[in-house]
Formats: sequence, C-alpha cells, structure tokens
Amino acid sequence: QVQLVESGGGTVQPGGSLRLSCVASGFSVSKYYIGWYRQRPGKERELVAEIYSGGSTTYADSVKGRFSISRDTAENTVYLQMNNVKSEDAAVYYCYRIGINWGQGTQVTVSS
Repeated sequence: QVQLVESGGGTVQPGGSLRLSCVASGFSVSKYYIGWYRQRPGKERELVAEIYSGGSTTYADSVKGRFSISRDTAENTVYLQMNNVKSEDAAVYYCYRIGINWGQGTQVTVSS
C-alpha cells in the first residue's frame, strides 16, 4: 500500500526542538517530491518545507534558518527538524506526495 504516515509531534517549549518523521511505504522517498505542510488553527494549509527527488530543498520564509528537511533512504523516511520553535509554529503537520491522500498529520503544540 502506498502511503505516508506522520509522527513525532508533541508539546515543545518556545525555543525548543522537535523532529517530525514521515515514513513512506510502497515507494521510495528518494524518487519523489515530498513536502511538509502545516495547518494552524483557523488558517489554510501551507507549505513549510519540501525536498525534491534530486535532493534540493526549499523552505517557507517563516521557517528558514530554523527548520530543516531531510530524508533517509535506508529508513525510507523524510524528517522535519524543527529548531528554535516559536508559538506560531503550533499546528498540525502533514507530509505529502502527489497521488497520495492527506494523512492524519501530527500535532505540534508550543507551550511554556
């Protein structure tokens, strides 16, 4: 079955770090575009970071210098490393690939 499953969310303090995981099954993450998106309360879903099959990455301006997207082909997983987390990063985070339905996402809560 071709799918993506997100995990790693939780509660983090402002300034803290969290690593989200997106485990793929049924295909190789190295051969596809994978994006991390988030949906904040009352807002539309937005792109956070993306990694292309060739390995290039792009980031939303709001997370540049704080978040990092990477992939591990052995684990067939795409990660989102979140550093210096801010209150406005609180959201449900999703990973996405064309042709796969959106999953449940993983909740990130920022609280001191």
